[in-house]
Amino acid sequence: MASASTAENRPKERWWTILRSRLIAHLQQREEQVFLVLSLLIGALTGLAVVAFIVVTERLGMRLYPVGSAAWRRVLIPVAGSLAMGFLLYRYFPNARGSGVPQTKAALFAGDGFISLRTVLGKFFCTATTLASGIPLGREGPSVQVGAGIGSVLGRWLGLRPEKVKALIPVGAAAAIAAAFNTPMAAVLFSLEEVMGDMHAPILGSVVLASATSWAVLRLLLGNNPLFKVPQYTLVHPLELAIYALLGIAGGFLSVAFTRLLLEMRKFFLHLPKSTRWWHPVVGGVTVGLMGWFVPQVLGVGYSYVGSALDGTMALKLMLLLVVLKLFGVTVSYASGNAGGIFGPSLFLGAMLGGAIGTVAHSLLPGYTATPGAYALVGMGALFAGIVRAPMTSVLMIFEMTRDYAVIVPLMIANLTSFFISSRFQKQPSTMHWPIRMAFICPATALATSPTSELCFRSCGRLPRFSPLRCAFRM
Repeated sequence: MASASTAENRPKERWWTILRSRLIAHLQQREEQVFLVLSLLIGALTGLAVVAFIVVTERLGMRLYPVGSAAWRRVLIPVAGSLAMGFLLYRYFPNARGSGVPQTKAALFAGDGFISLRTVLGKFFCTATTLASGIPLGREGPSVQVGAGIGSVLGRWLGLRPEKVKALIPVGAAAAIAAAFNTPMAAVLFSLEEVMGDMHAPILGSVVLASATSWAVLRLLLGNNPLFKVPQYTLVHPLELAIYALLGIAGGFLSVAFTRLLLEMRKFFLHLPKSTRWWHPVVGGVTVGLMGWFVPQVLGVGYSYVGSALDGTMALKLMLLLVVLKLFGVTVSYASGNAGGIFGPSLFLGAMLGGAIGTVAHSLLPGYTATPGAYALVGMGALFAGIVRAPMTSVLMIFEMTRDYAVIVPLMIANLTSFFISSRFQKQPSTMHWPIRMAFICPATALATSPTSELCFRSCGRLPRFSPLRCAFRM
């Protein structure tokens, strides 16, 4: 019976294989046209994935933390969520740890654009559950890996050449950022500046197309709701530019502290026995749970509290307290291997730092300074520039949020100051924790002369799928 059923299935399998091979051969003859169509499709699918991210995370979070819920939930749920997701990440989805941006760069520069469907699905599920349980990480970085993975899976399924599959990685990344932040122009710049490292990349048209499509899907399904409701900005007095420079200095040193703390913690966890890796995320869950018992605002990415800082309604002491607690909560959660990104937390830290400095400045010089919300807005850009090391993207992102040219000059002053201090005192950026293990592959000269991902990946050439460098991206 088994042999007869197998014989019956063989013609069906052969028919499907022949049809697929003919389709691939036909598409390969029109690869450029297929690439443009794929850009539209990737943008649409990535937009749907980001919308699902938002909806699933919010609704699951509301069920786990109903209004007026007991305080014990703030301790047990982060611990239980990080424990369950830690096991799944260790056992089934090892490439879905962390933010996903380093893994995306690894696929682009060292892995022929390969991101598996399992990683895409695992990244979505584990990140949504982790964030809903209260771990204070962001969804934007994981969205980048999901969008890039969608492009990789589609490109390989259609039989595109490895060069074309690799070119779909930044296309999916731009689509993800466009929907996650509701900033399509900044998404294009992010893909070129941060992912590609090349502002003159020949895939600019496809990146723009995917970004616009993803943004349109977001607007169609969730409406024209900005990520933050920002205040109208005005420069009250030229003296404020000096205060914004001080904000940039403070943001730069906070970025240095954030990056060093994260890298040292990550190095500690990487040196532990591999058999213990499944419970590493619990360290982050316990840390956040204990903090959340006393200060509930620590839980989650905290965008609602960013809104309070932008409105100027948050107390100075609470903002300063949240800067300290979030600094440790985010770094421990990320370094221990939880699924989630640091883009959102960097905006949170910037809003709290800027709001605190703005509150002090406005109380001392009320006639010469704007409201604290304006400083919180500029602080968001300063921390994003210092931690993510994408200063131009941060300027354009905040501009898209405000749609106000008056904020450009203060943003550029604070962002570039923060970026300069961060890169001067901390050479290795937070999103590139992989060089800790890359000595297995790259020569010492590459490490010494090329601290950036692009140059070092290119100096190492293509790597096997299960090489030690690729394994280092598993967090």
